[in-house]
Amino acid sequence: MGRVCRKILNGTCLLKNFEGRVCRKTSRLRESRYLLAVKKEIMPLNKNALIRYRTIDKCLQNRYKKWTLKDLIQSCSDALYEYEGKTVNVSRRTVQLDIQMMRSDKLGYNAPIVVYDVKYYKYEDEEYRITDIPLTEMDMDVLTESVEMLKQFKDFSLFSELNGVIQKLEDKVYREKNQQSAIIHMDKNEHLKGLNFLDILYQSILKKLVLKITYQSFSARKSSLFSFHAYILKEYNNRWFVIGRKDGEEKILTLALDRIIKLNYDLKLDYQQTNFDADKYYENTYGVTVLTDRQLINVELKVDRYNAPYVITKPFHHSQQTIETFEDGSVTIKLRLHHNFELERLILGFAESIEVLKPKKLRNAIQYKLRKAYQLYESK
Repeated sequence: MGRVCRKILNGTCLLKNFEGRVCRKTSRLRESRYLLAVKKEIMPLNKNALIRYRTIDKCLQNRYKKWTLKDLIQSCSDALYEYEGKTVNVSRRTVQLDIQMMRSDKLGYNAPIVVYDVKYYKYEDEEYRITDIPLTEMDMDVLTESVEMLKQFKDFSLFSELNGVIQKLEDKVYREKNQQSAIIHMDKNEHLKGLNFLDILYQSILKKLVLKITYQSFSARKSSLFSFHAYILKEYNNRWFVIGRKDGEEKILTLALDRIIKLNYDLKLDYQQTNFDADKYYENTYGVTVLTDRQLINVELKVDRYNAPYVITKPFHHSQQTIETFEDGSVTIKLRLHHNFELERLILGFAESIEVLKPKKLRNAIQYKLRKAYQLYESK
């Protein structure tokens, strides 16, 4: 009984120590934020002001339009309407003060906003972005404290789906603070088209707003304009997609962001509520092309001994099972999934290392493409 009591007491002490550490970190975090505000000699910015700054910044990045003060006021009003869902009257004086604040060093922006031809605004430095402003030492201290506090809770179930995110954030903060190269290197394609649409797409899903999209697929001769109800954003193979339905239709569509030409909100239509389940929708699919049950097939692949460990430790699909292991180390695996373009591309990527055993239709498709590929080299 005495030992049990001591364990309980020890557990209570550990809990108090844990709470104490969190409280101390929270206290230091608050103190850092307060000092940051004092250092900049400004009151904390409200959300609407930040939206206006960001809107003005996006406008002035567009060098193909001449921006008057009236244009900037209208853009800020539209942005606030999109975020708030209600009309917000932005005054001329408010936007003038915003421009003055962005020009100053109070926010660290020092934005090179100039007036030309008496009434038009632009960035004197065409490459300038407020998002490119480096963080101050105080900012980095606040981020460091935040990361340390998050690490205290990384084993809780709430963070189970964020595995690796805290480490990536910690690495980013460490790299910026110490001016050192990254420890965690992420694949990225900074020149990928359509990434500028991510924010408006995210907001449309979050706030249940219908979109007006101008879109042109690679196979289409001309673009089309339609209203779209977006349900989720999906990243695959370093490309982004938005999944949803055209207005008035039931079919689920997958749109590539790099094929979107123009995007805006369609506030005349009501958002179609749905019980769309992304996990269930992609349950039988490798990649992003979801087909019907008619294209659902049982696949058997033979993997050579050199690639077997990679395929076993990183399965192609959650349905993957090893059904036979041979003396030379090669294996036969089976999967049940849709026969789509991405599956064929996956198998072709292994070339001679993987043989399709079943079904015959998939085997013939891979065989045909390998023969065509061979002919490209044979002719030379």
